[in-house]
Amino acid sequence: MLAQLIEFATNHYALAGCFAVLLVLLIVTELRKGGQSLSSRELTALVNSDQGVVLDVRNQKDFSAGHIVDAVNIPFDKLSSRMVELEKYKAKTIIVVDAMGQHAGAVARDLKKAGYTAAKLAGGISSWRGDNLPVVK
Repeated sequence: MLAQLIEFATNHYALAGCFAVLLVLLIVTELRKGGQSLSSRELTALVNSDQGVVLDVRNQKDFSAGHIVDAVNIPFDKLSSRMVELEKYKAKTIIVVDAMGQHAGAVARDLKKAGYTAAKLAGGISSWRGDNLPVVK
């Protein structure tokens, strides 16, 4: 299989080169569109220094099953109609948390367009739990 791939790439170097360039561009675009990704440690430092607030965009059921202490819950599908609730956090960095990172980038981008300072927790709540950090119910 690998030998066939190498043979194809050498016989069709222009196609293989275009594929590699497009793949790199896709990765760069995906990484940039959601804004800054924070680790669990960086999130904790921002919140503890009162410079950040956690916005959990999971649905109410998942949020109730366990969330980061003092997190604000606005489900992803209701964010556009409830964004005004975040006005009081305009001076802080809003750190978006979801289940595994699938919606956080889009939410952070929308928040930035609305004038907020926003970042996302890399890997979502699953990475938080994976680091054995506490959640409350």
